[in-house]
Amino acid sequence: MTRLVLVRHGETDWNVEGRYQGQANPPLNERGRAQARQVAEELKGQQLDALYSSDLRRAAETAAAIGQATGLPVHHDPRLREINQGEWQGLLVTEIEQRYPELFHRWREAPLTVTLPGGESIAQMQERVLAAVEEIVRRHPGQRVALVTHKLPMAVIKCHYQNIPLERLWELIPPNAGWEIVTVNTP
Repeated sequence: MTRLVLVRHGETDWNVEGRYQGQANPPLNERGRAQARQVAEELKGQQLDALYSSDLRRAAETAAAIGQATGLPVHHDPRLREINQGEWQGLLVTEIEQRYPELFHRWREAPLTVTLPGGESIAQMQERVLAAVEEIVRRHPGQRVALVTHKLPMAVIKCHYQNIPLERLWELIPPNAGWEIVTVNTP
């Protein structure tokens, strides 16, 4: 069995403001940097064998703190990025609700039925993320691997490997710098 230590990036100013980040690239804020240092300290005791990260700055900065604490190099993989939110990236939730009321309602109530304008669907993001994860698991059978990523990639990974219906996606969103272990059977 391979153990995936899933880590969500630390906080950004956009998280605080309620601004959709998607694949935009804001840095961690001061609290986010402190969260990254804290999660790095927590993961020092996890005996990690490898460390992978989304290449977006907020995840890469969080992974860098973990790498410094554990002595592991960070392998960046753009497939671990957050969902591409297209036209919604950079907008406040209130702006999205005003400009796209029906689509935003569907996004909250039935996200599997939505492709974000100019962006991705959950299914497209899931395919990209799981391809990366399966490749990483093949590279590290029986090992403990940290993946620093984002809220929706973490949720789809948990759904896939814990047999949770994808419709429950919103229930599985971790807090900033939250982490948990998912076990994956390897041949």
